[in-house]
Amino acid sequence: MCAGRVAPGLDRRAPPPHDRAMTRPVRRLIPCPPLAALLPLAAVLPLALAGPAAAHPHLFVDTGVEAIFDGDGRLAAVRLTWIYDEFTTMSAIADGGYDRDGDGALSQAEMQPLQGFDMEWGADFLGDFEVERAGETIPLVPGPQDWTSAWKDGHLMSTHVRRLVEPLDPATGPILLKPYDPGYYTDYSIVAQSVSGRADCSATLVEPDEDAGLRALAAELDKFDATKSLDEMGYMMIGESFSGAVQVTCP
Repeated sequence: MCAGRVAPGLDRRAPPPHDRAMTRPVRRLIPCPPLAALLPLAAVLPLALAGPAAAHPHLFVDTGVEAIFDGDGRLAAVRLTWIYDEFTTMSAIADGGYDRDGDGALSQAEMQPLQGFDMEWGADFLGDFEVERAGETIPLVPGPQDWTSAWKDGHLMSTHVRRLVEPLDPATGPILLKPYDPGYYTDYSIVAQSVSGRADCSATLVEPDEDAGLRALAAELDKFDATKSLDEMGYMMIGESFSGAVQVTCP
């Protein structure tokens, strides 16, 4: 599951059918990209009740990670690209009726109502992203900035920037950029990594450690008690163990 929240609930104001998918969630308890709010409630709710069976991803997001350095050579921000899987994309588009001409693609005009579709984050969604150095999590400015939304090759996609509260000097050691959903409802697969602002720094993909992920899953399954409710047991927080990262290194 996405960590510790309930499936998206729809506003009770009963909007017209073509606006239904964009209705803001009353209370989203699933910390995945807010695109989940676009999906039909009937499709999402069973996933929220699946217990241990939900300990695998249901949303798949190809992810780009760009380390952005400031004029003083410090890591100041990270630009993230999210490209949603085809099933999630088409479910959201069909449910919302956004493909008005039925050609299977979204024109610029058809994309207009979807601008910022996954950028209205609730207080309980932290962005599924961390910056880490030497085991320490580096504070980020809350919320996304400088976001964009687009349609590309049959997929909904977006970009946004996460800024560090204090820019980080990379000379103090390698920096890890970690896109992941703690509850593993969403799988963030890193497909591109880059650096801007410094030519002497590198961004290297750190592949997921599948053995570590399986060990984490086994440990969580050992805690499962069929006599207890999901609320009593809590959710399996295994997403980090199954996720890759980008290591930024500078001389």
